[in-house]
Amino acid sequence: MSVNLVIAVTDNNWFKYLSRRTSLTEVNFWTPSEKRFRALRPGELFLFKLHSPYNSIVGGGIFAHETLMPCSTAWDFFGEANGAASFHEMRAMIARYRKVDLEQQNDFQIGCRILTQPFFLPRDRWIQVPQSWSPNIMTYKRYSTEESEGLELWKKLSRELTIVHPDEKAPAERFGKPRIIRPRRGQGAFRSEVIDAYGRRCAVTRERTLPALDAAHIRPYKEGGEHEISNGLLLRRDIHSLFDRGYVTVTPDLRFEVSKKIREEFENGRHYYSLHGSKVHVPEKSLSVPEPEVLEWHNENCFLG
Repeated sequence: MSVNLVIAVTDNNWFKYLSRRTSLTEVNFWTPSEKRFRALRPGELFLFKLHSPYNSIVGGGIFAHETLMPCSTAWDFFGEANGAASFHEMRAMIARYRKVDLEQQNDFQIGCRILTQPFFLPRDRWIQVPQSWSPNIMTYKRYSTEESEGLELWKKLSRELTIVHPDEKAPAERFGKPRIIRPRRGQGAFRSEVIDAYGRRCAVTRERTLPALDAAHIRPYKEGGEHEISNGLLLRRDIHSLFDRGYVTVTPDLRFEVSKKIREEFENGRHYYSLHGSKVHVPEKSLSVPEPEVLEWHNENCFLG
């Protein structure tokens, strides 16, 4: 099958900072502009090339998702996986590229390319870019394994690398023949994909103020739940807190239910009871809709009734 690869020009300091953090399971390759990124499908390869004079591929990752978000949200989701030690440092990098005064207090909207299973090559294993790469390229160039340069690049990567899964029970795998590689989402990728799948609106209240929304796991990760969109709900933060504590739930037929415990324990909850029995709004794509099995798990194991 044909697989695409992207070679993207990378900030040298971003690469240097992240290459020292070998435990990362995901990174945010952000851009200071608000341009969308449509060059890859989830599971294709996104590769890093340093700025001139370096003319080599120095690392990469499995492309998982692209989105736009305020830089403060990107920091909340990914922290140091944004390639900076602090939010202030990240904003300074964005402001420098945008050529604006850092004292401006605006929350820059940035493009995010979220990568899982990142890898960073030691200096002696850097890979030369294909001959067709031009010094005039400022952002990225796409290659296909249907073409000679793309196929040769894939073969070089296959010889150099293995994909090591965050789940230690899963074996490492070589790239082998060109194919889509299933991205293993981390917490940040999960949160960003759930937010976009739900159209950035709370599934219960339809609230759309982004800082007030959380991507909730239906079955918690520590309880065996996965970082899958079908194990997620986008909820207003107060409802997320109640959901995690079992004071509210969503039934397998996608109805919102409120426990009588709110009234008994807090002598309050009128706002939440007014939502009792309401239909929960879910993504249009069937693969993103909450799985009835995980909703039933929450009903039976978390909900206080």
